[in-house]
This record gives sequence, C-alpha cells and structure tokens, in this order.
Amino acid sequence: MNLKTVTAVILLSIIGLMIVYSYTVVSGSDLEPMGRVAFVKVMNPDFYPGHLHSKLLAKYAKERGSKCALITHFGGSSNYRSYVEDDVYIIELAFIDTQGTGATGPTNYTDSLKIALFGTPDGRYKYKSDGIVFNSYEEAMDHVYQVAQKHGQEGPLPLAWHGNARNGNPIFVQGCGFPLYFDILRREYGLIPAYIYTLKGMIFPYIYSPYRNFELGNFIKLQLLYSGGDLDYR
Repeated sequence: MNLKTVTAVILLSIIGLMIVYSYTVVSGSDLEPMGRVAFVKVMNPDFYPGHLHSKLLAKYAKERGSKCALITHFGGSSNYRSYVEDDVYIIELAFIDTQGTGATGPTNYTDSLKIALFGTPDGRYKYKSDGIVFNSYEEAMDHVYQVAQKHGQEGPLPLAWHGNARNGNPIFVQGCGFPLYFDILRREYGLIPAYIYTLKGMIFPYIYSPYRNFELGNFIKLQLLYSGGDLDYR
C-alpha cells in the first residue's frame, strides 16, 4: 500500500475507534442524545403546547418509548416551564450567560469555540427550568431527573437542542440550545463522545424532521417575519 492509503486506513481506524468508544460510553446512561429539533422559528413562542416543533419532539420521544424528553435552550425571558405534549412531558432547560446579551442578542462565536474546546468557565453560567434559576449544573440536572421520575420516566431520557437560528444560515448556525447540549454531553461523557454525538445531532434533523425543506427553503423570510413580530401567536 502507498502512503496515502496507509494514512487513510489509519485515520478511518481512529475515527472508528472513537465512534465505538463513544457509543460504549453513552449506551446505558441516563440520557439518550438525539440532536437538533428545528432549523428556524415558524411561530413564537415555539416550545409551547401544540406548536409543531413541540409536537415533533413528543413524537421522537414516543418512538423511543419515553414518557419525557429534555429540550435545551439559550436563556432569555422565558421561565422554561415544563408541560405535557401528546402524553409526553417536555422538560425545558436553559443556559444563562451572566456576561452575555441573552437569547435575542448576537451570537458570540469566540465563546462558543472556547466552550467546545475547554468547557464552560466556572461561575459564569447559570441554568433555568420551571422558573427556577440554578447556580450549578448538578443542581439543574437533579431537578431535571426529579421531574422526569415524577412523570413516570423509565430508561434513558431523550435529549435534544432547540436549534432555531434567529439570524444567519441555519445550515451553519446551530441555533438556540446548542451550547448547553454540548456542555451536557461533555460533562456526562467527556470530549470525544461529546464531539461524536454533537455531530450526529447536527445530522439528525436532515434525516428525521418533516419540516426541514420548508424551514431551510424559507429561512430568510421566516427570520424576517420573526424579527418583525409577525410570527407571534395572536
């Protein structure tokens, strides 16, 4: 074999080992990482009983035989209260950047890269769920698991990130909840599985979302409608 072939075989072997290792670490854990739910807002508020993205997450959970699902957000003004959607209890959890501009502000890509490489700085981020602000990841996840148990959860809890991009091309901009999704995977499983399952999660909506073509084909118009307040419930 020539050098290029040998190099390709080695790289593929390394990638294969990373995938097998990641699968081994994640399988049998308390969470089932799925991935991104939405590409762009189609109505606002969008994780709300009866909304199509909310119903889509409930469908994903039901397909996995789950009574609950966890959806991650980037914290804004919402209380991120949990609710029932089609007999599935949707648990909402938001990341609050105490030094940031909130969910409606511009995306800080430098911070996102730092989180991806080094994790979250201690003390900077808080978490919100059911109107409660938690100062630590451990407190937030204790709340999540307690709520899931209370609502009959058995087996791993499906985990997804919201994903709606308020501006920019949603093929590249991973949208609301992405940093928290990655942070959960990094804390629970380590960096390599976090990268592998985040990449898998980026691919997820292209395969499973029935709204992908509409959202991606109309994202500029939908973003303009959202920013103008025309997507708000009447």
